[in-house]
Order: sequence, then C-alpha cells, then structure tokens
Amino acid sequence: MEAKTKDLWVFIETNDDGSAKNVGIELLAPGKMMAEKQGGTLTAVVIGHNTGAAVQAAATHGAARVLVVDGPEFGHYTTDAYTIALCALVEKYGPTSMLIGATNNGRDLGPRVSCRLKGGLTADCTALDIDPDDGKVAWTRPAFGGNLMATIKCPDNFPQIGTVRPGVFKKCEETAASAEIIREDIHVDAKDIRTQVLEVIRDMNEEKVDLEGAEIIVSGGRGVGGPEGFAPIRELAKELGATVGASRAAVDSGWISHAHQVGQTGKTVGPKLYIACGISGASSTSPG
Repeated sequence: MEAKTKDLWVFIETNDDGSAKNVGIELLAPGKMMAEKQGGTLTAVVIGHNTGAAVQAAATHGAARVLVVDGPEFGHYTTDAYTIALCALVEKYGPTSMLIGATNNGRDLGPRVSCRLKGGLTADCTALDIDPDDGKVAWTRPAFGGNLMATIKCPDNFPQIGTVRPGVFKKCEETAASAEIIREDIHVDAKDIRTQVLEVIRDMNEEKVDLEGAEIIVSGGRGVGGPEGFAPIRELAKELGATVGASRAAVDSGWISHAHQVGQTGKTVGPKLYIACGISGASSTSPG
C-alpha cells in the first residue's frame, strides 16, 4: 500500500489485565528518534480490552498520539481479531513504518499484517536507524545463526514493518501525559475469528527467567565443563540477587534450559552488572 503520512507507529502489546508489556514501551524510545528523522509523528497503537493502563503508559513515555482499539474480543490475543483491527488502522491512517515487539504474539501478528498489506517485514531486529540518503528504515538483525549482523531495507513497500527483541532499548523517562488520544470504534464479528481461547494454562514446569529485566546477570558457558558447573554460578547469583544466564553452547549441550540463553540467538539483555564465567565471547553474543 502507499504511505499517506510520514508517521512511525509502535504497537503496544497488552497483558491480560490491559496493562502494557514492557517491549512496546521500550520501543517508543527509538521510535521517537526515527519519527523525528522521518519528519512524522510518533504514534502508539494499543489494541486490547480495558486498556486504560496501557494507554496511560504510552502517553507518558514519549508517544505524541495514541490510537486505541478496545473491546472484549481483544481481551485475549487472536491472530484474526488483532490482524483485522491493525490492518484497518493502517489502511485508514497510512503510516510509513511500524515497530512491533518480537514476542510470541508480535512474531505472529507482524508477518500476518505485512502479508495482508503486501509490505515487507524484517524480523528480530536488534538495531534501528533511518538511512539519511533515502529516509528509509535500516533494520539490523543477526543472520547465519548470529555469526554476523545484516542491515536490511524494504524501500518500495509500506508500511515498513520490523519486529524488535525485548530488552534491546531502554524506556524513555516518564513525563506528564500530553499525547492526543484517538479511540477507534473497530469491532470484529465472532464469525471472523477462527480460533477461540478456551483456557490459558501457565506452564508450571517452565522455569521463569527474567533476563531482560535483570539488573545483575551471572552467566556460564562451555568453560564451566558441564551441568554441575552451574552450581557455583547459581550460588553466586543467589548471593548477588542476580539472574542466571548461559551461552548458546551451554544450552545446546543440554546443561541448562533455553530460558537462560543470552545473546543474538537468545535474550538481549542490558544489566548494570554482567559476570561471564567460562564464556569465550564474540561481538554482541556469547557463543561459548
């Protein structure tokens, strides 16, 4: 489709209680810089149910405008409902570019919207910028298993869409809300939603590891020698109030779960203190 404005949109994914997930608020920081370079308005897009908290968070973290779609059919994420709503907004307003968090839902929604609008999408980005020569978004993401970084452009199709990993960017400082709030009356008929959420079951066996939000991380790699090598790492992490991380080599060897993996093929992190044990290291990743 053709862009009608130079605006940059950030999709604000919501939790079940209507609050904003961190990644959407984080993306308002690079979004503000990119919108200024594009000469457009930074717009947050909130889709969900009882979204007051998410709208407030977007308005106080840098968005100049917030588009809101609120309804019971958006209480739980479904591909059909969210795609219909987001595509309707894009077709009405015509933004130049859009950022979506690379969460499970974002990785589902981004490609569906891109395909429906016949636009391009760059997945799992870790850096963003605007090319000064042509004004197009330069999306940077790991390629070939994280062994190199590729910068990609989709110059001929709009909106330019990219999914961005959580934890890559820091939130803007919170300020008094001054954003324009626009509520769109978009509803999706039940017959157009081909899936139904019957029950949400939390995986009680999956270890909960918040690497993106951790201020201190103690990580182990191939050099710890085996799963037993993570025992002192866990002890140190406990003493420091830290989160346990791991390199890809340690995870691939089965020494620790993937939930702990740090690096281009794992979680992108930004702690105040990072302690690497038995990790050889490489540019922006932790291979072993």
